Amino acid sequence: MTRVVVTGIGPVTPIGVGADAFHEGQLAGRSGVRTIDRFDVSDFPTHFAGHTDVDVSAWLDRKEAKRMDRYAQYAVVAGDLALEDSGLDLETVDRTRVGTLIGTGIGGMETFEEQARVAEKRSPMRMSPFFIPMMIANMGSAQIAIRHGFQGPSSTTVTACTSGADAIGSAVRMIQAGEADVVVAGGAESIITPMALGGFSVMKALSTRNDDPEGASRPFTASRDGFVLGEGAGAVILESYEHASARGARIHAEVLGFGRSADAYDMVATHPEGTGAALSMEAALRDAGIAAESVDHINAHATSTPVGDRSEVLAFKRVFGPDTTIPITATKSMTGHLLGAAGAVEAIATIQALTSGVLPPTINLHDPDPELDLEFVANEPRETKPKVALSNSFAFGGQNGTLVFGRV
Repeated sequence: MTRVVVTGIGPVTPIGVGADAFHEGQLAGRSGVRTIDRFDVSDFPTHFAGHTDVDVSAWLDRKEAKRMDRYAQYAVVAGDLALEDSGLDLETVDRTRVGTLIGTGIGGMETFEEQARVAEKRSPMRMSPFFIPMMIANMGSAQIAIRHGFQGPSSTTVTACTSGADAIGSAVRMIQAGEADVVVAGGAESIITPMALGGFSVMKALSTRNDDPEGASRPFTASRDGFVLGEGAGAVILESYEHASARGARIHAEVLGFGRSADAYDMVATHPEGTGAALSMEAALRDAGIAAESVDHINAHATSTPVGDRSEVLAFKRVFGPDTTIPITATKSMTGHLLGAAGAVEAIATIQALTSGVLPPTINLHDPDPELDLEFVANEPRETKPKVALSNSFAFGGQNGTLVFGRV
């Protein structure tokens, strides 16, 4: 089987843009959650979200940016950051062998809402001619391919909150199938919008801790009351080990395994016993050819919902044993839930834990739920020098994805 490695990382997140800033934000235990200022939130039960503050003009001129939804802008920035980090020489690389695979849960929702208002208040014929190509979900991948002339396979995963992880895992399969030597893979999302905030609010899925936005995302606590909406993107450069070695690339980590499963249970709720999540982790470990005991660190999906956190803990116990002491981190405590970008951003966090030897904290974990009695990295980073780490992503519809990374 072809070995696949990560040679570049590009995070665009509420706690930092670029590899160094994102890693520093994690280790500092920084929260990127604040009160929403893009529209009036006074009529909503939730007033806050994880904002990604990035001046895209450093990457895109005004005309380019105007023709992209915010989620696609984030995807392009993440792709550029990852390519720069990889040291890939775009003048000599065979661009017909470079693929793009960027996942998203929803795509251009901000554009959809803006143009719907134009259609309602003025006329559908007054909408932007770029409405459709700005809105559709494949434009993250497409814009990266167009920007750099990458003519390898270009696709999109749309598996809700598993999209980013699914994209990375599917890109690995793409390389192993011989379709590409290099793939820009990851996820992007930007839905801090009235309809998204309202939609999740009427589901009662969001935290309503308006008096403490930075403390609202609190996975594994007794006081958790829902997830926190976030936005951003994450991209990685994947290469066959042979291709990366031939060009003398710096290798961040190896993708050892990828697993998928379905809860086959509910449109929204995770399986209460965590069976689908366990199947996903078991499939990833089987694909990696390693035993559960080899895992040194886990980046949990951990959305800070009462049911979701509990079912993931039960899945951990099913896979790793009821007394497992593997240290577990929840990146969403700092970033909020980046939906279709979450799996990619958390994969990057997992890779950085391997390369730095330091596990990022789960912040706001001051009142641990006594029923969730595992080894969480609470509030402060921890130096452990892990060699193998696992990252989980689970989604509405019960679509699960797990990535396993190894230090090289």
